[in-house]
Amino acid sequence: MSEASTSEGVSLKPGLGRYGVWTGGAPAPEQAAEIEKLGYGALWVGASPAADLSFVEPILEQTETLQVATGIVNVWASSAEEVAESYHRIEDAYPNRFLLGVGIGHPEHTDEYRKPYDVLVEYLDKLDAAKVPTSRRVIAALGPKVLELSARRSAGAHPYLTTPEHTGQARNLIGPTVFLAPEHKVVLETDADEARDVGRQTVEFYLDLRNYVNNWKRLGFTDDDVTKPGSDKLIDAVVAYGTAEEIAARLNQHLDAGADHVTIQVLGGKDALIPTLTELAGPLGLKG
Repeated sequence: MSEASTSEGVSLKPGLGRYGVWTGGAPAPEQAAEIEKLGYGALWVGASPAADLSFVEPILEQTETLQVATGIVNVWASSAEEVAESYHRIEDAYPNRFLLGVGIGHPEHTDEYRKPYDVLVEYLDKLDAAKVPTSRRVIAALGPKVLELSARRSAGAHPYLTTPEHTGQARNLIGPTVFLAPEHKVVLETDADEARDVGRQTVEFYLDLRNYVNNWKRLGFTDDDVTKPGSDKLIDAVVAYGTAEEIAARLNQHLDAGADHVTIQVLGGKDALIPTLTELAGPLGLKG
């Protein structure tokens, strides 16, 4: 059981609401304010943000309740000591509005190769030494070993490019008290062929990365499914498309499977972000 998740039986899961938004890089603070007004509880910034996390304060300054999370800081590329300094700087200015997501990123893309799990454990040790609380950090986790680590050494797990089936398996593994926030991609498009084409433009990159491929195989996908450019079955599993109501139903499957919070990545270009989130807000039961 994670010490980050319970204290005398009381849940200390981060309160990010049911849905958040995942972006590849930080959006403008004005866009973040629009996301907050639509009712989304958190903004997750991916693409391995730099250790200074300088994008966070401008977003928090322009919003009132929106939380900002990293999805994720790459432990191969960003010094734990500098990340910890950034965490404390943000926390001092905006208490309980920043969640630090860390992960091993893609070992294929680092020149200094060591066992990813060992690198991650060492990084967490350094965060501990710098007094970054486990209750305000999460770990990118796909396989059982790292999911278990996320339960022991953080508030919980942030799985990326997964399915509701994976969410259910993860929940069974880490137990009910650990925070679970999967990511899911969406395309607001009812033409299946067009939606799959958009999905493949993003998903195909990950077909060269063994951590994702291995995870999909654990979920029952075949070699043919995970061979470029990816089968329709795979794309349909990791990219929700259709009407706003159909997409919302797919995203809700993660909650039904045990997720606490679902992070939505809108595909189709930057211009699609706010219009798609606006269309989804109603079917998702948000105030927008």
